Amino acid sequence: QVQLVESGGGLVQSGGSLRLSCTASGFSYGYYAIAWFRQAPGQEREAVSCVSNSDTSTYYADSVKGRFTISRDGAENTAYLQMNSLKPEDTAVYYCAAEASGGFSETESDYDYWGQGTQVTVSS
Repeated sequence: QVQLVESGGGLVQSGGSLRLSCTASGFSYGYYAIAWFRQAPGQEREAVSCVSNSDTSTYYADSVKGRFTISRDGAENTAYLQMNSLKPEDTAVYYCAAEASGGFSETESDYDYWGQGTQVTVSS
């Protein structure tokens, strides 16, 4: 059974940090690119950050560059999103997703598997 399980969300004050985790099972995690998307209330889901299967290429949305860092641990089948200097506008449900080609995409429909999401709320 394919699963992506996110954890690490919560409530944090502006300027604080959180680290999200995404643990994969049921598929060959090492071959897949991993991305983090987020969706704020009333808004479309957007790509926040992506990492290729080789861990050599990454993407960050302009809104998070310099604050967020994506990483992956092949031994643990887990990807992470370290979020620093959080702002109220970062408040959203964060989803991880896996994409079979191994490269990465900012397009939701390119992703094969999705987690259930974890809520991140940043208070001002």
